[in-house]
Amino acid sequence: MRARGIKRPDFVLVTGDAYVDHPSFGAAIIGRLLESKGYAVCVLAQPDWKNAESFAAFGEPRLAFLVTAGNIDSMVNNYTAAKKRRSRDVYSPGGAAGMRPDRAAVVYSNKIHERFKNAVIILGGLEASLRRLAHYDYWDDKVRRSILLDSSADAVVYGMGERQTAELADALDKGIFREALSSVKGVVYKTRDISGLENYVRLPDFDQISANTDESKRRFAQSYMLQYRNTEHGAAKGLIEGYGGVFAVQNPPQPPLTTPELDRVHALPFAGTYHDMYAAGVPAIEEVRFSLISSRGCFGGCSFCALGFHQGRTVTGRSHASILREAEALTWEPGFKGYIHDVGGPTANFRAPACEKQAKRGGCANRQCLFPGPCPQLKVDHRDYLALLRKLRELPRVKKAFVRSGLRYDYIMYDNKSDEFLAELSKHHISGQLKVAPEHISRKVLEKMGKPPRETYEAFARKFQSINKQLEEKSGAKQYLVPYLISGHPGSDIHAAIELAEYLRDIRHTPEQVQDFYPTPGTLSTCMYHTGLDPRDGSPVYVPKTPGEKAMQRALLQYRLPQNYELVKAALLQAGREDLIGFERHCLIRPHIKKSKTEANHVIQKHKGRGKPARGAGDTKGHRR
Repeated sequence: MRARGIKRPDFVLVTGDAYVDHPSFGAAIIGRLLESKGYAVCVLAQPDWKNAESFAAFGEPRLAFLVTAGNIDSMVNNYTAAKKRRSRDVYSPGGAAGMRPDRAAVVYSNKIHERFKNAVIILGGLEASLRRLAHYDYWDDKVRRSILLDSSADAVVYGMGERQTAELADALDKGIFREALSSVKGVVYKTRDISGLENYVRLPDFDQISANTDESKRRFAQSYMLQYRNTEHGAAKGLIEGYGGVFAVQNPPQPPLTTPELDRVHALPFAGTYHDMYAAGVPAIEEVRFSLISSRGCFGGCSFCALGFHQGRTVTGRSHASILREAEALTWEPGFKGYIHDVGGPTANFRAPACEKQAKRGGCANRQCLFPGPCPQLKVDHRDYLALLRKLRELPRVKKAFVRSGLRYDYIMYDNKSDEFLAELSKHHISGQLKVAPEHISRKVLEKMGKPPRETYEAFARKFQSINKQLEEKSGAKQYLVPYLISGHPGSDIHAAIELAEYLRDIRHTPEQVQDFYPTPGTLSTCMYHTGLDPRDGSPVYVPKTPGEKAMQRALLQYRLPQNYELVKAALLQAGREDLIGFERHCLIRPHIKKSKTEANHVIQKHKGRGKPARGAGDTKGHRR
């Protein structure tokens, strides 16, 4: 500040992450964007939340405090799906845990107001975006209010916040912040007067959806679908949620950035690494340091993913020129050894909107692009992505440009030229393994997940194996297809879990990792978990909730591991599938110890409340997204 002649910052940006000046980190994007517009921005990374004075490190900003919990929800960051405290935080110096509080955005905001009574506070980032209205909270096992009310903040910026943050900054600078709140898209604010609002949808009030009754859960599901159908730019309406005389008002969403706008964001002067105050480094940089973000948004529509609720379904791809400039600069970075670790985004092989309508008006409110099958309007084309990959691998000093982001295998199968793409992908852009996410194989579970049927994955697996057999004959290198799987998702009963275990037996695969379903705010699957209803049609959904059943479903996917034997046997006995216990080839386990169904229940009870995953199990979905 002294070196730049700044006596008072315009903004203080408070973040729950260690500061990493890289476009994969939201705090860095917002800070650099505001700086490019002439504002003085100070970043307060991981302040001591127990001491209000720590929030005064830069004094009170001229315009506002901008608060984010960090790149991921602080509760997901701090706890496993089994609600056990994590021992490592890759977004903190040296990976140390405990550097941010639970519900960080709320805690930070209240501490700021404790120190600066009249400061303007604007929340942003994933945690605030997905909690912008009433939401089911897995950790409290109840419906919580909009984060606006719990934090006493003035506004929430939801979604990818570049445009709305810039607009709010200018409004603050001109002294018209309060007046501007009702007109800036992509913002949620509080008011007592909604009489002047037009073209807004009134959601059920908080007291109608927060009671733990069948009726309140039904109303919650209805409220969620109203929100879900109004997340896309173009046709989306604003939303109003009542809290006994106070209203949380969600303005319609911002349109996604255009390609030139996204290019300009990535051209901001990022240092590309963590701040040099961190002697131990920040582990999260290792995943992205030599990676390239090629797109934003996802029209995949997976029920358990919050991407559509946060980034939106409309995909924007960066230009080849922008990506190539960044790639060229990467090759001169210290530590670069010739390998670009990833060229992707939320879904690597999505580089443009799904169709012409989506490009103009956003995603359809009542229709998915890929589920239950491809929409007739879907444009399937890998040529642009393939051309980009070819250019990258031709760059001097680049030995390999890998693709490690998720690929939609069904989208590949819908491309009548997919053999060319898959052949080049296999030959040049993967190293031994291609990881894709069928997630399950039971039809009833896949339907709740919003995923394609089992037959689509099996057809893709055959195509991958055929192409790679030809490559192996030429080069001698073997490549394998590795499926990601989720246990305990709504719709999955013990019979569905056994069906998946039998499939893994047949393909002779034991997953190294199994992700236990993690109900996080903003997803359709979380709504199912809380309500026991499919909000799309109101039909009942089976939900595995007890620690014992969840442990059994997880163990079944790794039934070969000795430490899972008791749980697997208990599950098979409970399901009446003794035919899978024996010495025949089709059996999952051997009958080492004879246990009755009553004894099996004792095994389940033994695991009740533990929630400890088997070795090799984990909840990595949020991180790999």
